[in-house]
Amino acid sequence: MNSVFSLRLAAFGTLFIAAFGFFSYTIIRLVRQLALGQPDRRFSQLALRLKNVLMIAFGQSKLLRDPVAGLMHFFIFWGFIILLSAVFEANVQGIRPQFTLKILGPLFPPLAVAQEAIGAMVVFSCAFALSRWYLFPPKRYFGREISKHVRFDATIILVLILTIMVSMFGTNAARMLESGHLESARFISVPIARLLGHSNRIHRYVDLFWWTHILVILGFLNYLPYSKHLHVLTSIPNVFFASLRPRGELTKLNFEDEYAESYGAADVQDLTWKQLLDGFTCTDCGRCTAACPASITGKPLSPRKIIINVRERVSELAPVLMKNRQASHREIVDHRLLDSFISEQELWDCTTCRACMEECPVMIEHIPVILQMRRYLVLTESRFPKEMTPAFKSLETSYNPWGFSPESRKDWAKGLDVQTMAQVDGDAEILYWVGCAGSFDARYQKVSRAMVKLMNAARVRFAILGNEEKCNGDPARRTGNEYLSQMLIADNIETLNRYKVKKIVATCPHCFNTLKNEYPQFGGRYEVLHHTVFLSGLIRSGKLKIRKRKAERITFHDSCYIGRHNEIYNAPRDLIAQCGTPAVEMKRSRSRGLCCGAGGGRMFMEEQIGKRINVERIEEALELNPKTIATECPFCMTMLTDGIKVKNADEQVHVRDVAEILADSLE
Repeated sequence: MNSVFSLRLAAFGTLFIAAFGFFSYTIIRLVRQLALGQPDRRFSQLALRLKNVLMIAFGQSKLLRDPVAGLMHFFIFWGFIILLSAVFEANVQGIRPQFTLKILGPLFPPLAVAQEAIGAMVVFSCAFALSRWYLFPPKRYFGREISKHVRFDATIILVLILTIMVSMFGTNAARMLESGHLESARFISVPIARLLGHSNRIHRYVDLFWWTHILVILGFLNYLPYSKHLHVLTSIPNVFFASLRPRGELTKLNFEDEYAESYGAADVQDLTWKQLLDGFTCTDCGRCTAACPASITGKPLSPRKIIINVRERVSELAPVLMKNRQASHREIVDHRLLDSFISEQELWDCTTCRACMEECPVMIEHIPVILQMRRYLVLTESRFPKEMTPAFKSLETSYNPWGFSPESRKDWAKGLDVQTMAQVDGDAEILYWVGCAGSFDARYQKVSRAMVKLMNAARVRFAILGNEEKCNGDPARRTGNEYLSQMLIADNIETLNRYKVKKIVATCPHCFNTLKNEYPQFGGRYEVLHHTVFLSGLIRSGKLKIRKRKAERITFHDSCYIGRHNEIYNAPRDLIAQCGTPAVEMKRSRSRGLCCGAGGGRMFMEEQIGKRINVERIEEALELNPKTIATECPFCMTMLTDGIKVKNADEQVHVRDVAEILADSLE
């Protein structure tokens, strides 16, 4: 018996050391690959990071946005957490076969019940997941997003998990028979034990189930890093290191770095280590691509593919760089992430709407990768859509993307007795940031005039910059022209600080987001409010009196840069409700609202592939048979109005800003 035990111990010890040795080698290799990325400080605000881990990683809050798949994944995840105790017990039994968790005393029965219950839930969840893959896969996997590799990999993982659970129940049942005592707490294993019955083969059952359990656990551990389920190991760190900066903020490029040979990212070594970790963490689930307006309308962009390409390129390039840090320039550059893996068209398809990042359950940051590569295209290689050439030139010379004379920026306010900051010597409670659209676009000038009417009714002391106002920098920044953007930002901050501006109200979400979230990078710190939030405050304080109008059917379109980028959803809806009837919601609304197609500089480019995004959105709105489509953004207004014309519905449906609806309801 001792020789048998010694042989068993030697076999287990050899297997255990080999498995964890290979696993350690794999983890070290992955960490070394992460080190190829650029530095990125992600260790601040530990309390908030831990909260994110508890809510998102352990609480599965983002996955639970989809109740069916979310609950299934929730039980599988927590099954693993709780069943680690069973894994621990099984491994200790490799050294001491008679070891059990009964040493926990009174804690053992509830732990055993939890193991049994969770184990059963995991078996059910895995069986359900397998049936989904083969019988009714999620819609996001239909068409080009499905692949045999993804399905095969998912099948292997689910079968391994099922085997671990079944072998755990079998081991528990066989060991109870071996000891001659059935433990009522193991309510799943007891019936299995009765099925096995008492026989002289019980020791064989113990060995069969235990060795199966151990072999599959150690095999599963070493298979994970080479599968799409690597996220089992990396998702918690990825959530912990997720960006805590404002949602709508882009990183600042340092043009004073005299050693910089290029700007932006052409290959993975130009990205940060966190962006490489995103590549390792991607579950290949396709939620990001299923929510992407470009992908939905048939364009080449797939956010999932972008992140997977990062991982594939790291796997390809890392061995070369780690083997020879002095690898030739040609060996590294001739085949790169940009162009070789990710096309220029994919990058320019992005509207930066943030739907991909909103849906990702493991906090992957798609937009920064895309915009870093846009920056490289524009700043290093001067490659950008031809439509952006006049926009860039106009921003540089006329300080607006359409080339209107900067001297006519205040013309919209003729006859309104609107004063400039120069006229009041900076003595104003509010700086009304009109924006380029509010100043030059004939349709949106009506919104600017409505805002003046509302602020005058509330007796707000406000002023505008007039001809001193320049584009906030968003169109240039989101299209990769960071240098031009920083020029505009610096000029505006100089003007704002000269007038000692403290509080700004903006109607354009892109102006609002840039002034609020990005100007602080350059020393411009102000209290910035979107006009819907500002107007809500005026009503709550009693300064603005609104009367109920005759009810009409209204639906509301969420601007991406107010909604997902800044999480403002209630203020515009509250204002609409104040005027009469609450807005009727479209199928895709709030954090899941569909982009109009204008963000990320797409306002100035043509959609040459697939269906137009604004048409997709308008079709959804028209299903509700509204009289008015309300919005809070000049770009959205333009795109939605154009979509209505395409659908020949411009006689029946009108697009109006919330400020216009409110101005019509003044007492």
